[in-house]
Amino acid sequence: MWAGDITLELNQHAPDFSLPGTDGNTYQLSDFNDAETLVISFTCNHCPNVTDSDEVTRETADKFAAKGVRFVGINANSKQIHPDDNFDHMVSRMEEHNFLWVYLRDESQDVARAYGALRTLHFYILDNDRRLVYTGRGVDKPRDASQVTTNDLERALTEHR
Repeated sequence: MWAGDITLELNQHAPDFSLPGTDGNTYQLSDFNDAETLVISFTCNHCPNVTDSDEVTRETADKFAAKGVRFVGINANSKQIHPDDNFDHMVSRMEEHNFLWVYLRDESQDVARAYGALRTLHFYILDNDRRLVYTGRGVDKPRDASQVTTNDLERALTEHR
């Protein structure tokens, strides 16, 4: 997939995974079968596009939680390049911020390659059959939440629902 395709195509089934979470559990795609819609984001600990838009993402996750939408964050960044992206820092970040999503570590980067994740933040919205209905950015100004004028993630979730 990685060699020819950039990212999953619309209506394509999401690749499965088995990844450790910051809560001590290991998760597979099937662990989220209770969610009518699943949002997977490729995220990290250090990138300003992530850290500066965390609260916008939290608001979106909170807004759609009652509608059967669950969020999963996957960190595939190299800890050699960005030491703050190691698993211990992920655990600390979740303890500090108490995000509304499960935070998983893709140490090998195989899952990121299978999905074709291009950057952080990169969102994938999957329907109940785990087919892709949206891929792309969350908001237009991820480095300054006060300047956000377009929330593509919220728009896509609204249109999908």
